[in-house]
Amino acid sequence: MSVLLPWTVGLLLFASGAGPASEPKPERVLRVCADPNNLPFSNARGEGFENRLAQLLGRELKARVEYTWWAQRRGFIRSTLKANLCDVVMGVPTELEMVLPTRPYYRSTYVFVTKKDGGPEVRSFDDPVLHQVKVGVHLVGDDFSNTPPAHALTRRGIIQNVVGYTLYGDYAEDSPPSALVEAVRKGDVDVAVVWGPLAGYQARRPGVPLTLTPVSPRVDPPGLVFAFDIAVGVRKGDKALRDELDAALTRRQREVRALLASYGVPSP
Repeated sequence: MSVLLPWTVGLLLFASGAGPASEPKPERVLRVCADPNNLPFSNARGEGFENRLAQLLGRELKARVEYTWWAQRRGFIRSTLKANLCDVVMGVPTELEMVLPTRPYYRSTYVFVTKKDGGPEVRSFDDPVLHQVKVGVHLVGDDFSNTPPAHALTRRGIIQNVVGYTLYGDYAEDSPPSALVEAVRKGDVDVAVVWGPLAGYQARRPGVPLTLTPVSPRVDPPGLVFAFDIAVGVRKGDKALRDELDAALTRRQREVRALLASYGVPSP
């Protein structure tokens, strides 16, 4: 029996054009930046639908998902994606100019949230009842008119009966933005205007039954919109990764739709 000596093996590999058989192929990593405390979107336990979407895309790209956790505050994209701490942010509006977006994988809208039994019937920002009841909205900063619902209410003179809830909330609490929906259940406000995915998820949780009604009008003069296409965002210029993610979203669109439905994400 002949024995191949090490240098003989090397010569054979060189002649055949092959590399060393013992050299492992580098593992691919899909680096994702996400909020560790922001259900239904993401959390550090991987319970959000954006966490699960990241895992689905990772499998499609044959990549291990690796997270950089960062609270979603002002400057989130600048501090994470643009700082090269990650390559992907799972949920961004397609209009966001700071990123290169994939095709949208869902579209949702702001909704009016009321108690199912005994709550006011609200279908439009123009309903007179909004002048008579307590209305809850999310605030981004110290100024009042800084979210689409706040702008719409202010334009109609609905100010004195509005209760503001900071979008960031107390980060020591679980998923702080959900406090606005819970305010309806507790009776602290009569109606809340909430981003659809957050409202849909919270409405499915145990407690007082809630009604979700898409806001109207869909576009408020002079061009304030309440429904948005949401995509996966990558760094500008990273067209190759964007195209890979696009292809994966197309292949798995049925699973993506089922995932969103399981979290109660409403469509306009």
